[in-house]
Amino acid sequence: MAFQQGLSGLNSSSKALDVISNNVANASTVGFKNSGTVFADAYASSLTGAVSKVQIGIGSAVQAVRQTFNQGNITTTSNPLDMAINGNGFFEVELQNGGYALTRNGQFNIDKQGYIITALGDRLMGYQVVDPISGDVRAPASVTADSFRTMVIPSTGVGAAATSEVGLSLNLSADAPTIPDPAPPALPGSVPPNPNDDSTYTYSTALKIFDSLGKEHSLSFYFVRRTDVVDAATVPPTYSEWDLYTVADNDTASLTYNSRLGFDGLGRIASVTPQVTAPGVTPPLNGSVFSATLGSDAIAPSVIELAMNSITQFGGKSTPRELTQNGSAPGEIAGLAISRNGVIQARYTNGITKDIAIVNLTTVRNNNGLSPIGNNYWVETPESGGFARGEPGNGLNGVISAGQVEESNVDLTQELVQMIIQQRNYQANAQSIRTQDQILQTLVNLR
Repeated sequence: MAFQQGLSGLNSSSKALDVISNNVANASTVGFKNSGTVFADAYASSLTGAVSKVQIGIGSAVQAVRQTFNQGNITTTSNPLDMAINGNGFFEVELQNGGYALTRNGQFNIDKQGYIITALGDRLMGYQVVDPISGDVRAPASVTADSFRTMVIPSTGVGAAATSEVGLSLNLSADAPTIPDPAPPALPGSVPPNPNDDSTYTYSTALKIFDSLGKEHSLSFYFVRRTDVVDAATVPPTYSEWDLYTVADNDTASLTYNSRLGFDGLGRIASVTPQVTAPGVTPPLNGSVFSATLGSDAIAPSVIELAMNSITQFGGKSTPRELTQNGSAPGEIAGLAISRNGVIQARYTNGITKDIAIVNLTTVRNNNGLSPIGNNYWVETPESGGFARGEPGNGLNGVISAGQVEESNVDLTQELVQMIIQQRNYQANAQSIRTQDQILQTLVNLR
């Protein structure tokens, strides 16, 4: 009996040593999860007809190898496509031989076809449903075969976009002197400023705009303060009026009286009276339009809405705060960035950014029910439950850390200590067997 128990202890120590050795060997593997052995007593049915129907002494057997899915340390890398999951969930990949697998190894690259792949060539899954209004990707209301797919980085860039909206955010000085309109019968705005003579206008600024071919043009604005208090009887009183003139591509021949701006006593824009119209285009509230033929855009004039709600009139200097426009030249992808919510954003050479994909995270009810298939991959089983797919940061899903990877959660120091302990146990069991063998040999030699 003692001999059998010694063999049992030797066998258990050997199996535990194998598990510890495997953990130590994989301690530096990205996404590897620690595992431990669950042992159970082994019994044999009695063949002697004794009262007890079972016999002890066979020892122990491995009942299960249970993995620990707690978080590993996060390490920064130089690859922008590397991703670490902070929290719950797995990356889901489509295997080359069919089927799907889960992994915590977030080391990804792009293949020649543009797919985001693992080191083994398996493709990362996610969402690439394009919003018809914004042109960016969005998460689908329900996961379908059309919305959930292998993600591919587009090989083409973005085309040119003609400017259709301009936003003016600036301050016009309330301290500026007025430059009155000429006396009647001349009409307001009939004597425009001279861009080459700064005494004929109060303030000027400019920004870049684009035609339908993506060619760059300049749009200049000339502001002329015409009057101070316009109507003190109104509530609140109307203070100051300004004329706005526009010039395209610094061509003084295109100088146009665009609109008259009125301000109230709080320095806010009170009214905009457009002087330029365009068929079928309604100016925005407190705004106007700009209409001109820009260079090679000869099919039709470019019509641009000018939003002026953010123009103010306070004391001090006339200064621009922000001049915006929605046009752009064509561009190619210059880089990628990934948000904590898994949104892959492409940065183009023309300065445009665009959301092109969303990384998916998959969870199961029972992580320990997953079946490991090697290469840090797991597949679902009836014990794990089915895949539940969703966006990072949604519900119980973790979030993404881009440019980082999750290291193995193996505590190397603890594993080495356990290995030493198991080795001592192994040696003690081996010495016990040796002693028992010597005693048996002495008994055999007795005559």
